[in-house]
Amino acid sequence: MTDIKDFTSQYGLVEKIDAFGYLDALKANPDAPRKHGKIVLVTADTPLMASRGEGKTTTTIALIDALNKRGIDAAAVLRQPSMGITAAGSKGGASGGGKASLTHPELIDWGLTGEMAAIAAAQNLLVSFAEKAIDEGRLDDILVPRVSEVPSRSLRAITVDAGKNNVAEKVVLTPTCELMQIVCLSRSMDEIGRRVAAMIAGTKDGKAVTFGEFIDLWRITDMLAGAVMPAKTETVNGSPVYVHGGPFANVSIGIPTLASVQMACSLHDVVIVEAGYGADAGAQKWLDIACREYGAQWPSAAIVVTRASTWRDDPELAWRYPFHVDRLEKLDIPTFPLVNLWDGEDDQIPALRDTAKELEFRDPIIGNLYRDGGEALAPQLDQFVDALVGGSMPAAPHSHKGMPLVENVRWIAEQAYGVPAERVVLKDGFASSLTEANELCMSAGVSLDDMAVVAVKSPATMTDNDRAGEDERTVTLKKVEVHAGAGLVHVNLTTSLTTPMPKIV
Repeated sequence: MTDIKDFTSQYGLVEKIDAFGYLDALKANPDAPRKHGKIVLVTADTPLMASRGEGKTTTTIALIDALNKRGIDAAAVLRQPSMGITAAGSKGGASGGGKASLTHPELIDWGLTGEMAAIAAAQNLLVSFAEKAIDEGRLDDILVPRVSEVPSRSLRAITVDAGKNNVAEKVVLTPTCELMQIVCLSRSMDEIGRRVAAMIAGTKDGKAVTFGEFIDLWRITDMLAGAVMPAKTETVNGSPVYVHGGPFANVSIGIPTLASVQMACSLHDVVIVEAGYGADAGAQKWLDIACREYGAQWPSAAIVVTRASTWRDDPELAWRYPFHVDRLEKLDIPTFPLVNLWDGEDDQIPALRDTAKELEFRDPIIGNLYRDGGEALAPQLDQFVDALVGGSMPAAPHSHKGMPLVENVRWIAEQAYGVPAERVVLKDGFASSLTEANELCMSAGVSLDDMAVVAVKSPATMTDNDRAGEDERTVTLKKVEVHAGAGLVHVNLTTSLTTPMPKIV
């Protein structure tokens, strides 16, 4: 059977879908009815402040409502937010707002679909196994951090008394951890098992030791049985929305799970995928990690969201929004600027349209989506719909597998941040960090250059100093961290923030 209802169960006020089982059923029945939905990427301008969202989720929800109003079968795939940051009020909610919101936003903002807790428990159990391995003489140190949904500076670096040795550990946010990345990138439980087995637990006599060498993997995969199932909810206007996978494209991959997106594409004609933070973070990682290295579908169109104040009120940073739009257009992705208005900004619409025309953008989409929802967008989508209907399915992009890591980062800096390769600077200590990462990978039997690069950076800046002149901007590389199970290598940039603290609200 390939009816999605056979793979769907009730989970409180939302539904959970066995996406792995459904995709396996489609694979086993190639003649079964299915759709081949086109992907639209919703990304954003680099925000003036990391703590203030530009409105990607609100736009995504309003957009599917508008498309469905026009008779187009559209759905959205959103990321499960981090409770410790989003729900604590450090940024906008991850379920839209006003007329562009979900029916049960509290279930999303407070992590009640269950995946975060299951992934946290599983990764923390892995660390406990690693601690036991130290007691048994299998490991000398631990390289996998514990995780928590609530950030704490006091837990960023801790020391555990392990008898003979004091073992250094750290705690990171759940959505940034390697196990979350594995869930996001895998398309079956077997793949998750293989990737968990390849996670580097620590080292023994300077050589990498993977979890597959000393634990029974069923203990972890059983814990993740519910976490791998996307949640299905809907907008207040009845449009379908799937929620699955972690946020934070500045310190992780920031994309929804590939299985949830693939499932949605088999069920709907248009699938809106939201990628985290600005286009320099979320869009870059969807294109260069999910698509180039993991076979996700290249977008048929893109929406770049901004606020009127972000776009126009800071001349030193005004270059960033046109850069994002132009970059995506140069990748042959029809890209539509969208200005998400605050209350009291309606009188700015004529001036915003004039500025967009001067910048040679496509006709901008402008509206107060909190107030008006999809009703504000539906009349403005003629060009957007024409681009979707008239465009063909894009080809698979060229992989960067095998490209030397530093060369790969220089390519990202030039393409995504506008900084040429010669102005990518290696900070003192980076070379030794790269050497250590290379040696770790060699001892684990994997190649560092075959891993996809995750740029770990500030969400509010694209370069070391975005206010510097175009010919003066640089990007500085700080350190390297290997996530062998996920097939990723993190490269920290100078301005990176790995565990942001929530503000008090």
